[in-house]
Amino acid sequence: MFAFVASACSGAPGAEIRKLVRPSDGKPPATLRVGTSGDYPPFSAWPETPGAGGDSGPKGFSVDVARAYAADQGLGIEWVRFRWPELSADLEAGLFDLVVSGVTVRPDRSVTGRFSLPLATSAAVLLVPADSPLQKPSDLDRVDLRLAVNAGGHLERVARRLFPEARIDAVGANADVLPRLLRKEVDGVVSDSVEAPLWQRASDRPLRTIGPLTRDHKAAWFPPGDEERIRSFDRWLIAAESSGLLDRLRERAGLARVATARPVAALLSSLDERLSLMPAIARAKRVLGIPIEDRAREDRVLRSAAAAVARASVEAGQAPPDPVVVETLFRTQIEAAKWIQRQTLADSAESPITTPEELASRRRAARHRLDRSLRPALIHLGNRIAMLLVASMGDPSPPPDPDDVARALARHGLPDSRLRALHRALAATLTSGRTAGPDHPRQRAAPGTRTIGSARRAPP
Repeated sequence: MFAFVASACSGAPGAEIRKLVRPSDGKPPATLRVGTSGDYPPFSAWPETPGAGGDSGPKGFSVDVARAYAADQGLGIEWVRFRWPELSADLEAGLFDLVVSGVTVRPDRSVTGRFSLPLATSAAVLLVPADSPLQKPSDLDRVDLRLAVNAGGHLERVARRLFPEARIDAVGANADVLPRLLRKEVDGVVSDSVEAPLWQRASDRPLRTIGPLTRDHKAAWFPPGDEERIRSFDRWLIAAESSGLLDRLRERAGLARVATARPVAALLSSLDERLSLMPAIARAKRVLGIPIEDRAREDRVLRSAAAAVARASVEAGQAPPDPVVVETLFRTQIEAAKWIQRQTLADSAESPITTPEELASRRRAARHRLDRSLRPALIHLGNRIAMLLVASMGDPSPPPDPDDVARALARHGLPDSRLRALHRALAATLTSGRTAGPDHPRQRAAPGTRTIGSARRAPP
């Protein structure tokens, strides 16, 4: 049995995180290997010199979240530092049990690993001198401009995608990006809405931002396969959000107090993450000669979704929502997904194939990617959406309105008719689950639930 005590230093970072006390038998706790970069404040910073008490470990919002989770689960932590260009390879090599370092949710990472519910929001921005003639994003894609960005991470991809004509200097160490601008070696630097204010305060000359250029979520990142650990972490995040712990940690780190792990907000971000995989699905289907529409597979997806919602309802001790509205919601998702796939193929041409051997090779690669990477990721997200649907029924947050849905899914360019259909289906499903009174089984806590602060939490 593990015991926990609250930190006595209420003013210190991490004060509200419970600290692990080793069990009386003297055996050390199991260890969680946590990857963090140490170069991305306020998410992860690794001081060069020890702080008070000789503590030289990492600091920051993401680090605090990992410590709080580990303490709640009775786990020790082994910090594993990584470099952004090697992050994906390190995850695939099994160097971490999870990564917390302000990692941005994006489609290629959703396939390589498995994201938690979002922890925070951010947006890519460009920093330029206050007197720069550059004023808006459209001013930045020019051959005569030179922009610096940290190498290997999300922001480098954003810079190369948005500004293909500009010269992009990918800088190996994040701490070396801002000095490039201060030495006037570049016209601007790519940062994000969380990091940029820190850089502005550190600068010896006035800087201003251009943007936002994107709308992003930050989350913990897990290797695929450990589904129970991921579910445990997600359930813990929902409870920590409800109790106010995550908001207190965000406030301490200077982050916007956006409740990203509330079930309704997390449900919208999961729909967004699932739809973001559709362009890759479409490209694999094109190589394999598979039609976009496959009614037999769609029926299997619908049956799996119904089963996942039923399981989630049993685990939560709640009555399941109306199966008709659940099917309508998942069918509406499928129609939106097919629209994105068709649009992807209409907007991009397939590169020419010169030999039968090349065609066979491409088909083998596409089949492997579709069956071994993309579809497992879709299954994971479908199960999470089912869990969040059930969790949203017991959440006091209001159902999303049409503007909420449009903002959450803006990157996909869905027509208004698709967005309205998704909103109607979501509203109908959540209303179906919230019509029972307070004594209805779906409104009561499942036996054995425990709390973080005042939050109800299902057993791991």
